[in-house]
Amino acid sequence: MKTILATARKEWNNYFSSPQALIFIGVFLAASLFIFFWVETFFARGVAEMRPLFRWMPALLIFLVAALTMRQWSEEQRSGAIEMLLTLPVPTWKLVLGKFLAVMGLVAVALVLTLPLTLSVALLGNLDWGPVIGGYLAALLLAAAYAAIGLFISSRTDNQIVALILTVLVCGVFYLIGNPSFVDFVGGVTGEFLRSLGTGSRFESIERGVIDLRDLVYYASLAGVFLVLNAWALDRKRWSFGPRTAAYRRTANLTSALLALNLAVANLWMAPLQMLRADLTAQREFSLSPATLNLLNNLQEPLLIRAYISEKTHPLLAPLTPRVRDLLREYQIAGRGRVTAEVIDPITNPELETEAARTYGIQPTPVQVAGRYEASVINTYFDILVRYGDQNTVLNFRDLIEVEQRRDGSIDVRLRNLEYDLTRSIKRVTSGFRGIESVFAALQQPARLSIIVTKQTLPEPLKDVPELMEKVAKEIQQKAGGKFEYQVIDPDQPDAALSRKVLAERYAIPPTPVSLFSAETFYLNLLLEVDGKAQAVYPESDFTEISIRTAVESALKRNVGGFLNVVGLWTPPAPPSMFGGPAPNTWRLVREQLAREYTVRDVDLSTGRIPPEVNTLLIIGPRNLDEKARYAIDQFLMQGGSVVIAGGPYALRLDFGSPTLEQVTTGLDDLLAHYGVKVGQSLVMDPRNEPFPVEVNRNLGGITVREIQAVRYPFFVDVRPDTMDRSSPIVSRLPAVTMNFVSPIEIDAEKNKERKVTTLLRSTDQAWLRTSTDIQPNFAVNPEFGFPVEGERKSYPLAVAVQGVFESFFKGKPSPLQATPTPAPTPLPGVTPEPTPTPEPAVPLGATIEQSPDTARLVVIGSAEFLNDALMNLSAQLGQERYLNSLQFIQNVTDWSVEDLELLDIRSRGTVTRALVPLTDNERRAWEIANYAVMVAALFGIGALWRLRQRAEPPMQLVPAVADGRALRKEVSER
Repeated sequence: MKTILATARKEWNNYFSSPQALIFIGVFLAASLFIFFWVETFFARGVAEMRPLFRWMPALLIFLVAALTMRQWSEEQRSGAIEMLLTLPVPTWKLVLGKFLAVMGLVAVALVLTLPLTLSVALLGNLDWGPVIGGYLAALLLAAAYAAIGLFISSRTDNQIVALILTVLVCGVFYLIGNPSFVDFVGGVTGEFLRSLGTGSRFESIERGVIDLRDLVYYASLAGVFLVLNAWALDRKRWSFGPRTAAYRRTANLTSALLALNLAVANLWMAPLQMLRADLTAQREFSLSPATLNLLNNLQEPLLIRAYISEKTHPLLAPLTPRVRDLLREYQIAGRGRVTAEVIDPITNPELETEAARTYGIQPTPVQVAGRYEASVINTYFDILVRYGDQNTVLNFRDLIEVEQRRDGSIDVRLRNLEYDLTRSIKRVTSGFRGIESVFAALQQPARLSIIVTKQTLPEPLKDVPELMEKVAKEIQQKAGGKFEYQVIDPDQPDAALSRKVLAERYAIPPTPVSLFSAETFYLNLLLEVDGKAQAVYPESDFTEISIRTAVESALKRNVGGFLNVVGLWTPPAPPSMFGGPAPNTWRLVREQLAREYTVRDVDLSTGRIPPEVNTLLIIGPRNLDEKARYAIDQFLMQGGSVVIAGGPYALRLDFGSPTLEQVTTGLDDLLAHYGVKVGQSLVMDPRNEPFPVEVNRNLGGITVREIQAVRYPFFVDVRPDTMDRSSPIVSRLPAVTMNFVSPIEIDAEKNKERKVTTLLRSTDQAWLRTSTDIQPNFAVNPEFGFPVEGERKSYPLAVAVQGVFESFFKGKPSPLQATPTPAPTPLPGVTPEPTPTPEPAVPLGATIEQSPDTARLVVIGSAEFLNDALMNLSAQLGQERYLNSLQFIQNVTDWSVEDLELLDIRSRGTVTRALVPLTDNERRAWEIANYAVMVAALFGIGALWRLRQRAEPPMQLVPAVADGRALRKEVSER
C-alpha cells in the first residue's frame, strides 16, 4: 500500500508543480457553471434539482479525465523513466493503481468544488439529496471507468496528444453506444444490448437516485478490465521472448485474459437480479410503495398488466421502455403469482394487435420522426392494459408521459408517475369487479341493518315502505354468506332494543313529524352497524326499492373501503360572455384531475339532497346559495360525510381585456360561522408570492415599448413548507402551493374545542389585508410590491381542516324541504268563496339530523381561484410545477376526505415538485457570480496549500532523479 500511495503522491506533486491541474479543473468548473446557468437555464426552469449539471457530466468527464491521464505513462516513456520503473522490485499492478488513485483524487477534487453549487440550490429550494448523492456517485464511477481507459491508452504511446485524442475517442464511443439516438437507429435486441453497454445510460440510472447493484458491477468491471490490460501491457514491456520465459508469458497472458473475462461475465450473471438496489430519493419514488404492495397482496383473481410498446418508436420514447419493463417486473414479483406483467410489440403479433383494437380500443399513435435528410410519420404503440376479471382499463400515450419544452427548444419527455398510474388503474378495475359479495368477504364481523319503524304512527303514504326495506334486506342477506343480519325494531314497543330515547341520544336520530304542525312523530329509518361503527342510512325521498338498495350498498362499500369513491362536485354556473352565451368552463382541469381516481358527479344543491352514493362533497366558488342548498350541505355533513368548500367573497372575472375582481355573496357565511369557521371579507397580500405577467412600459431611446414581464404579485400568495402543518398528510409532502386571491380564515376556538382543527396553509408573518378590488399594480407609486402595505402585518390562516362532531345549523328549525301551506285567498265582498279542496297529505321527507358522528370532516379553503383554469394555464406558461401543486393539493384534500391515504402517499412520492424561491434578475446574477467566485477561490486555495506543503516537506522520490532518461540508458548500455 505504501508503494501505491507513494506513486499517487508523486503524481500529485507533478500536477501541482505547474498550473496544469489548476487549468484542467478550472476549465471543467467553468464549463459546468456555464452549462448549469446558461445552457440549461437553471433559474428559468424554476426547479431545485441538480439534473441540469449531471445530465452533462458524462461528456464533461471525458475531456477532464483524458487531460489528466494523457501524460501518465506517455511522459514516462518519452523521458525514458519507464525503464527505471519497470526494473524496480515493485509489481506493475501497484504502479497502475498508484497512478489510477492520483487521477481519481483530482477528479474527486473537481467534483467537491461543485458542492457550493449544490448548496446554493439547496438554499433556493427543497432539494432532494438522494439524486444528488446518486449523481456524485455516478460521476465517480464513470470517471473511474474513463481513467482506466485513459491509463491503458497512455501506456500504449509516448505522445501525450495522441493519448488525449484516443482517450476521448474511446470514451466517446462507450458513451455514444448507449445514447438514445444511436440505440434507436440500431433498434431491437441489439439496441437494448448497446444501451446496457453504454456508460451514459448506466449513468442516468444512478443519477436519478437509484443505486442498482448491476450498475455498480458494470462500472467496476469496466474499470477493472482496462486496469488489468494496463498492468498486462506494462508487464509485457519487460518480457524477453526467449524459450526460458515462455511459461511465464503464457501464465501472465492466461491470467490477464481470465481476469478480464470474469469481470465481463459478472455483468451477464447480474443482469436478471433486478431487486438488488437502493432507492435514495426522499420519497422512494422508484420503489413500490406499501400501498401498492398491500393492494397486490389482496388480489383475489389473476391480474394482467400488458404494455403494448412498439420496438420501432420515437427516439424520445425509446429510453422509457426499459423503465416500464423494470417496473412491470417489480409488479409481477410483488404479485407472487397473481400478477402477469409483459411487454409486447403488437406490430409483430397480428393476433394481439387485432385483440387490442377490437376488445380494448387500443390504436397506434402516429408520431413524426425527423431524420437528417427527411421526416417520416410512423405508427407506434405506447399503451398499458390493466385487466382484472371482466374489468379492464387502458393507459394510453397521453396518460403515461409528460412533455416539457426546455428554453433551448429541445423537448424533455419522461414518465409522469408510472406507479401511481398503474396502482390507480388496478384499484379502479378491482373496485369495479368487486360486487356486494366481495364487500362481505372483506368484513371481519357480520354487518347488521336495523329497520326502525313505528307502525302505529306511520303516515298512510309510507305504509308499504317497511316491506320494501325488508325485501331488500333479505336479498342482501342471501348474498352475504352469513355476513349480514337485519332486524325490524319498533321503538314504541316496551321491549324494543332501541327506544326513542336511545335513538335520539346515542345515535342522534330524531323522529319525523307526521305533518308540518303536527305534534305526532314517527320513525322510518335505517341504521347500519359495520365492525362496531353505526351509521344512519338515508335513501332517496321516493323510497323506491332501487333507492333503498343503492343507499344500503353504498353505505356498506363506504365502510369497507377498496371501492371507487364518488365525489360530488358543485361549481358556479358559467357567467355570460361579453359576446353572448356562457363563458368557457373554468374548472375543467380540477374535474379531470379528480376523474383520474374518482367518479365525479355534478350535484344539484337546489334539491336539498345529496345522492347517497356520494362520499365527498366538493364545492368550488359558492355563490348565492339558498336555504335548500345550505340544508343539503348541512345534512350531508350530519350523516358523517366530508365537505370541502373552496371559495371566498371575491371572484375573478375573466373576459376579453384585463381581469377584474368582483365581490360575491357565497350564501354560506352563517352556516360556516355556526361550525366555528369564518371566511374574512378581505384579501391576503404577501411579500412572498408568485410572479404574474403584466404589461410594463419601457423607454427605449425615446420610444415607449409595451412588453409583458413577470413581476411579483402579492395577491398570489406563495405558501411554502415553513407555513404548512407538516403533520397533516394533506401537505406533509407538498413543496409549495400558490393561493390566488385568497381570503383569511378565522377559527372559533370555543366552538371547535372538542374537534380536531388543523391549519393546513398560512401566509408569512409579513402578510397584510386588502379590501379594494383594484388588482392592477402601480409600481410608480408603490415600487416594492405595486400595492400599498395596509394595516397590521401578521400570519393569516388560508386553509383549515376540521374533524369531529358537528351540531346541525338547522337544529330546532323547520326543514326547508317541508312545504309551507299556502294561505287561502281573501274573498271579495259579496262573493261566496268556492270551497277549497282538501290537499292530499304530503309524504314527509325525513327528520333533520341534528348531530353528526365523529367521522364528519370539513375543509375550508379561502380561495377558489387557485383552481381556475385560466390562472392555471397562466402558471403553466411560467413553470408547470406551480399549477401541478394546486391540483395536487386539492387531490390530497379529497383523498383525506374519503380517507384514501394510500393513493395520497403514492401520488406525493411521484409528483412532488421542488420549485425555487422567486428571485429578481439582479438576485439571480448575484447567485451566479457568487458561485463562480467561491469555486475560483477554492481552486486557488487548494493549489496554494499544496505548494506550501511541497516546500515544507520535499516529495518522496519513487525513482532516482535523473536529468534525462536517455542518458541513463546510454550509461547502462556502455557498462
